[in-house]
Amino acid sequence: MSRVARKGVSLRWVVLGVAVVVLLLAGVVSRFADSDPDGLTRVSQDHGFAHTEKGRDGLLGDYGSRTGVLGVLIVLGLAGGVTYAVRRRHPQDEQS
Repeated sequence: MSRVARKGVSLRWVVLGVAVVVLLLAGVVSRFADSDPDGLTRVSQDHGFAHTEKGRDGLLGDYGSRTGVLGVLIVLGLAGGVTYAVRRRHPQDEQS
């Protein structure tokens, strides 16, 4: 079978474009997220034990753009790894 020449954008450019958009959304748009507390924080404030919260001084200490970007990179890495591991191989690749 011969390969049919396709015109258009290569898959590599599409994947790169999607990765750039997702990283921009995680890193930039997350700064404009709602400042109201989430469910658990709100419950702790409503019931008066929010003051017992312990600070976290690590890379993932708080929700923010670093956490969003790191999460995107982890998910893309895992998805890429799984895709690479289970990708369909051509029969001539298995003969060697």
